[in-house]
Amino acid sequence: VNLNAQDDESSSPFSVGGDLVSSSLWRGTKFGTGPAIQPYLELALGTFSIGGWGSYCFTGNEGAEADIYLSYGFDFGLSLGLTDYYFPGTEYFDYSTESGSHAFELNLGYEISGFSIAANYIFNEAGSAGSAGSDMYFEAGYGFEYFSVFAGAGDGWHTADGDFMLCNIGISAEHEIGITEKFSLPVSGALIWNPDKEQFHVVVGVSF
Repeated sequence: VNLNAQDDESSSPFSVGGDLVSSSLWRGTKFGTGPAIQPYLELALGTFSIGGWGSYCFTGNEGAEADIYLSYGFDFGLSLGLTDYYFPGTEYFDYSTESGSHAFELNLGYEISGFSIAANYIFNEAGSAGSAGSDMYFEAGYGFEYFSVFAGAGDGWHTADGDFMLCNIGISAEHEIGITEKFSLPVSGALIWNPDKEQFHVVVGVSF
């Protein structure tokens, strides 16, 4: 495992890493059938960032995901972004409505004093990606000293029948396990309840 250095003095605008998670969960829905590796590569230029993020289950291609994103953050806590969701196994350059492999989502977020709120809107219809167009997702959260709580609701591909419903309620926590005086191992965990699908999940991850 590539451990995180607490006194990293690198000035490179690039960051690279990933998470090893017990299962892949996104907005209350589980993807794939086993543990997953979730790598990322990001270029940050001031408050602007561009990067790629993926998720790959050890049990096969089911639930695989490879996304590209852009984001810009303002000093007062507001952030704007755009995410391109792509699922490996579909034709990458297919942007058609019937069989398109990309879902494009506008992202809006705001954070202040431990409170966060986010609004997301998918504006295209893509058959292979599973987007019906106009899919929405909203989430609010609050971070306490040792844990965070969150609740999210959405429609379209976020819920079983496409209607707007609560789909992601949970509590999460993070902890760093000290390995040496200079290195630590970041560990995270979450308990997640999906009221729409009536499913409960427990997930744990290690960052590197």
